Amino acid sequence: MLFGWFNAKEAQQFGAEQAQFFIAKMPLDTQRKDKKVAQKTQGALDTIALRVQQFQRSHPLNIYTRAKLATTFKWTLKDAGYDAAYVEQLTEWLVKRL
Repeated sequence: MLFGWFNAKEAQQFGAEQAQFFIAKMPLDTQRKDKKVAQKTQGALDTIALRVQQFQRSHPLNIYTRAKLATTFKWTLKDAGYDAAYVEQLTEWLVKRL
């Protein structure tokens, strides 16, 4: 039972999926100061927030699985080439919804 506490495979997969969703909606070459882009970004974040709520209902997250989910989200975005400061903001936003 203790080892189940450390099983973060599904949380990591979910974190990567949400990062990939964001990458698909907000490509790197998008100008972040455009008003339409801001609306599109907010729409993507709203969708991710809804998905997080749904995931939490079926997958109770402990502190370890939350950390793994957020870290996977963060590194997927960094590996895709997003600016480190922007990735930090997005990851902080995600952690607040966990």
